This record gives sequence, C-alpha cells and structure tokens, in this order.
Amino acid sequence: MPEFKYRRFSYALVALLALGGAARAADPEGESQGIAKQEVVAHKYMVVAANPLASKAGADMLAVGGSAADAAIAAQLVLTLVEPQSSGLGGGGFLTFYDHGADKLVVYDGRETAPASADENLFLGPDGQPLPFVNAAIGGKPVGVPGIVRLMEAVHKDYGKLPWAKLFEPAIKLAENGFAVTPRLNWWLTSAKDFLSNSPDLKSHFYKPDGSPLAVGEIYKSPELAKTLHNIADRGAAAFYSGPLAEEIVKTVNQGIGAEGHPNPGGMALDDLKNYQAIKREAVCGPYRRFEICGAGPPSAGAVGVIELLGMLQRFDPMQLTPQVARTYHLFAEASRRAFADRDAYLGDPAVVDVPVKGLIDPTYLAMRSGTIDRVQATPNVTAGDPPGKHAAAGSDGSLENAGTSHMSLVDAAGNGVSFTTTVNGPFGSHLMAGGFVLNNQLTDFSFRPELNGKKVANRVQGGKRPRSSMAPLIIFEGRRHLRLLIGSPGGSKIIDYVALATVAHLDWGLGIQQAVDHGNVVNTGGRTELEQGTPVAQFADALRGMGHQVEVTSETSGLHAIAVMKDGLHGGADGRREGVAIGE
Repeated sequence: MPEFKYRRFSYALVALLALGGAARAADPEGESQGIAKQEVVAHKYMVVAANPLASKAGADMLAVGGSAADAAIAAQLVLTLVEPQSSGLGGGGFLTFYDHGADKLVVYDGRETAPASADENLFLGPDGQPLPFVNAAIGGKPVGVPGIVRLMEAVHKDYGKLPWAKLFEPAIKLAENGFAVTPRLNWWLTSAKDFLSNSPDLKSHFYKPDGSPLAVGEIYKSPELAKTLHNIADRGAAAFYSGPLAEEIVKTVNQGIGAEGHPNPGGMALDDLKNYQAIKREAVCGPYRRFEICGAGPPSAGAVGVIELLGMLQRFDPMQLTPQVARTYHLFAEASRRAFADRDAYLGDPAVVDVPVKGLIDPTYLAMRSGTIDRVQATPNVTAGDPPGKHAAAGSDGSLENAGTSHMSLVDAAGNGVSFTTTVNGPFGSHLMAGGFVLNNQLTDFSFRPELNGKKVANRVQGGKRPRSSMAPLIIFEGRRHLRLLIGSPGGSKIIDYVALATVAHLDWGLGIQQAVDHGNVVNTGGRTELEQGTPVAQFADALRGMGHQVEVTSETSGLHAIAVMKDGLHGGADGRREGVAIGE
C-alpha cells in the first residue's frame, strides 16, 4: 500500500485524536468549542468523516484506487464500531452520489421502514394520548427495519471499484484488535450513565462490572461485531436480512427489553427484513443565486427545507446580509420558520403521501413566501403555505427528530462525490443491540398523533412506511454542473438550519470552509430562535428580542463535514464541535 502524503495531517494526529489528546472542552456535547481544527487542502481526493479512524479507513480505500462509494462504505463500517451512539449497521440514511463522468446525480434512500404490523396507534397509550417520549423511545417498539446495509450494497453495485469484502477490512481489524475510546463516546457514557447503564445491552458492552463506563483511551473490542462484519463481507447484504442475524434482530426487537429490564416489545417479523429494499431516487434540486442545491428528497425533508429556506433569502441583497448584523439572523430565522411550517404540513413518505415537492421549491411560490417576511419584525404566527400542485390537506404535527446522527463528505480522484448522512436516531438508538451493533429507534420520527384538528397527519405511523427525516446530504454546483460544495450534518430537525447557515457562510460571505462549519449556529424550527452560546451570534440576542423573537442562547451540537471544491484543490472542513477530521492527498 502506498504511503499517504497528507497535507496538514498525519498518522500521528489520527492517533492523537483517537486517544483524545487534542485540546477540547470537558463537555464535547455541550460546548460550542471542541477541537481547534485547520482547513485541510488536497488535490486528488478527500474524506471528511466524524471520527479519525473512519476518515482514515475511507482514505485507505481511495489511496488504492477505490471510488468515493468504496470509501464511504469503509468509513461507515468503522463508524458502527467507534461511534455507536450515532450511526451503524442497525440504522439508516441517505446518500447523494455525483457521477462526474456521466454528469449524473443519484440519491440512495436507506431510510428505515415501520414493520408491517405497525399502525397509527403505535405510540398512543390506553387513554388515546401520546406516550411520554422516554416510554416510546427505548426498547423494541420504536425500532424500524434497518436500511443502511442494503443502501451500501446498492451504491457499491453501481459505483464500487474495489471488492466488497475489502471494504470491511479496516472495521474488522478494529473490532478484533480494539480501538481507544474517544472523549465524545466517554462523555455520553459518563454524563448519561444513570440512564444508559439501565439498558442491559448497553451495560454489558460499554460499562465495566463495577458500573463505571469505558474510560478515554481504554481499548474496546467487539468480537461479536467482527463476526457480523465477516459474515456480511462474505455473503453480502443477505447475511443481514436473512438467516441467523435476522432472527437475532427480530427476537431482540420483539422481546424489547428496555431500561431497567422493562419490556417494550416491537412487532417486527422476518419478512419485514427480507422484503426491505433501498430505493434509488432522483435528487431534488433548486436554485440559490448562481448555485444549484441538490440532495435527498422525501421521505427526507432536508433538501426541500434547505432549498426553501435559501430560496426565501434570495430576494435580499447578499451584500446586506453580513454576519455582523442582527437583521441577517432575523431574516434567516423567519425563512426557517416558514420552511418548517411547510415541512410539518406536507413532508412524508412519497409512497403514501402526495408531497408537493415541485410546488414547495417553485421560485414563484418561494418569492411569495418570502414576501411575507418583514425586514425588521418577526411574524407573530407562521402557518404552512399553499404550494402549487396536487397535495392533500394535512395536520401540522410539529414532531422533531433526535440527533444521534453522523455525516461524511467525500471526493475521489475521478471527481465523483458522495454526501452521506447516516443515523440510529436517538443517542444509542433504542438501547438494544444485536450482532454487536446498536438498533435504531427511528420510528419515533413519526408523529405520535395520527390526527390533528380533524386532519390526518402526513407523517403518521403506517406499516411499511418510512418516517420523515431532516437529513440533508447536499451536493452543490456552481454554473453548469461545476462541483462546488458537499455538505451535511447531524442534528435531528436542526440539520436544515445547520446546513443552510454554513452554506450561506461559505458561498455568500466567502468564509473558508473550516470557518463556515465552525460559525455559530442559528436555529428556528418553528418556535424560539436559538443562538449558539460561546459564539459571535450570541451577541445578537437582545437585538432579536427587540424584533419580536423568543430567543434562547444555548449549546448546539452540529457535526458539519464539508468539502469545498476550489480552483486550487479540495478544501475540507470538519466541525470543531465533534471529533471528525479531513484527510486528503
């Protein structure tokens, strides 16, 4: 294998970050500042993922001639082991692939599905009211049929260059030999110890006999996961969706042993796994100034939400929307409120719901929606618009998503690009494990209420349906299909705002991509306006309150990972709030 020659990066730094040797806040989830990072520049290829070992696994594949698809799969397999709280084989995701040679975009939808037995009453108690979230989210009831393995198989079939089994080698080696527990994983295990250690599966994997969590730098091995990876490497996705592993998943879900050993059973069947398919979809694309923003459409609301938000900002002079004035964040928050009102009313699984995608991103519609934004005063009450095209009236459910998610961006030597967001939903998903990996609790992304004000909710639970997501793995072009930016983030419902503001910071304000992903976050998902504490945006709290916003200065846990394609090469930025790194040659 050739020796890597990384600019501004080295194997020594991989080891340092993996051991938590870089300076960072004591609370990596609750502080705005984490690892201080520099923008990385490369000329052949680049990987930006949420853990140094995952980035290295992807770069290893690119160094031996693999494609961006190969690298993404290798990185995701490593994340299953080293970032179990966020993503893995037991979850799902969306991957946007740009085929440079064919000038073609494809979206791979690996979103989880509800078991066939699920119905709209899944999260209602005996009194007909929604269950408390904690009662719904832990155990077997919220587990959706995992989609990530089928997604990886599909993208490898279309765009993989290396043998399937080779992509598993880094993750298998780490699972067998172990990896050093990172500060972020330790923080979760420590700060939520009383909650997490009450779940038998998590306790047996991540806590020692005396009840203490795995310490930073302590070596964690998973022979159980290594066995699972070996089987999938040998037999393909069939080893996951049928046979002994599928039987173990179904048994685990249907026993559904949640916190403190209390059963919360699900209703998954072997046929649910056997029948699961990843879906190839057309990307949703829309204009923003001289750029074209593309990404995953329904059941994801991510691309639609970002296109709507930025489309509403287009009528404002970019020279006046600077990061130094409160009005910029006022307009951003007001556009976001309208995008989220539309999201809540119209977005759902397109196999079940008539989603007016073209209408929602129609420039005329967005200009009309933007016209309702007052330049200096927040609108007291924002409701969904009436986009053109066929759509059913729906009750706005306002359901939000958890932030147990990860994002990676990759560009290979042939100019192909991957933007890939993947998740188990809540931190450590359902708290159940099978085959050495965490099972998702993705069904809680459905609305708990099937009906509001006499109208069926678009995102209600239905058997076989995919829950709405806000994942936004975007690929952005400039001019005539010149690849310009790959970006995405974890963050649950806040993903749309995290990605949109970082995009504005880079494309409009001219910030370097590292500066853009580290810029303070501003979020409004339909209620209060959140300003990230410890960042320059927090200074605008009083000014925004004066404009009528309900403001909260709070921590934000974005994990923006981006690659800007510039004239002098590939520029990588890894969000300083988390442990990701950019590696390129």
